[in-house]
Amino acid sequence: MNAPAELKWAAKYPELGTGPIPVEPCVSPEFFEEERQKVFLNSWLKVGRVEEIANPGDYKVKKLSFAKTSVILIRGKDGQIRGFHNVCSHRGNKVIVEQGEETFGRNKAAVVTCRFHGWVYGAKGEIVQLPEQDKFHACFEKEKNALTPVHTDVWEGFIFVNLNPAESVVPLKDFLGGYGEHMAGFPYGELPYCFSYYTYLDCNWKVAHDAFAEAYHVATIHAGSFPNVFSSGLSDVQLFGPHRSTAICLSLNAEPTPVAKLANSLVTGSLVAKRGASMLPPSVNPSRREDFSFELSVTFPNLLLHISEGIWFTHQFWPIAHNKTLWEGKYYVAAPKTNSERWALEHAQCLQRNAWLEDTATMEDTQCALESGAKQFMHLQDDEVLIRHGYTALHDYMEQN
Repeated sequence: MNAPAELKWAAKYPELGTGPIPVEPCVSPEFFEEERQKVFLNSWLKVGRVEEIANPGDYKVKKLSFAKTSVILIRGKDGQIRGFHNVCSHRGNKVIVEQGEETFGRNKAAVVTCRFHGWVYGAKGEIVQLPEQDKFHACFEKEKNALTPVHTDVWEGFIFVNLNPAESVVPLKDFLGGYGEHMAGFPYGELPYCFSYYTYLDCNWKVAHDAFAEAYHVATIHAGSFPNVFSSGLSDVQLFGPHRSTAICLSLNAEPTPVAKLANSLVTGSLVAKRGASMLPPSVNPSRREDFSFELSVTFPNLLLHISEGIWFTHQFWPIAHNKTLWEGKYYVAAPKTNSERWALEHAQCLQRNAWLEDTATMEDTQCALESGAKQFMHLQDDEVLIRHGYTALHDYMEQN
């Protein structure tokens, strides 16, 4: 039996246990269906940023395959962002035709129109125009046939929805709790230059999520993109109910390539460089350690949010089936002001993109191997504590709902 000298995170969080993690939640269609009902249809989920619909009448349609729906997020003339199911109250057609996972549009009058029969809805969901209204029967009440609302709220510029059809749900602020305070105050909206990627993976969403939630794999999977750059250990692990956060640190003795060194001197675009801490919230890297690279945090259930000086990025994992996932990766920095800065950002982003490709390349093999049935459990080491907490939080959430 292995007997490591120190298990720091196990000692700090004994409630998580140290035993192996069952494989079943990653391979079972029955577990997936229960998870879909109790977690994804009953949690706050990040679906956008306020900058994406900055002006009255701007709207975004976000496809949510796990719920067999899409939601319209529209900013009204009063400035408020509201969410609705993208379903016409007439015959159930989609009000806005989707152009993929995310669809954007704008209407100066802040209305949306169903193309089928021309029903027009305002930004509060109400019917504002109904062709041939006088031909509908007496039982039809226009005021009772608005778009179906979706609980919608905003935290730090992130737009969240909760698809629970109940009249009231746990407020977003309460859902985020201490995590919301921990990650608040970073200037997300001031770093708008975005590199965006997505792909469909033949794996469970947790297999994809877990691959990004530890640094143990960096020395092997990213030996080409980031050789000897990051420490495998974690720092300042904090748990906030179902959410979690940790610092990822650099190996300060690593020497960048000449090209990377030049790019890092021109602009803030790479995680592989020492940066300041002027943008960080006080609780992130509280000791202001010199080797801090970025904060890796998980917003339950499916969002990874990372922040660093001048950089923030997200990974989000949308379940489609027990063995199929939509992965979305977005990387934000300040917009370049010169051609040399743009080159430096492109260089940094190429390295980051390659690293994400290296991460995603493991996931389908992991799913295939788990589905073989050869193994019933996974064994985690101490610095994979965020993954351990993820399965504990998922279990507890499903038990409570």
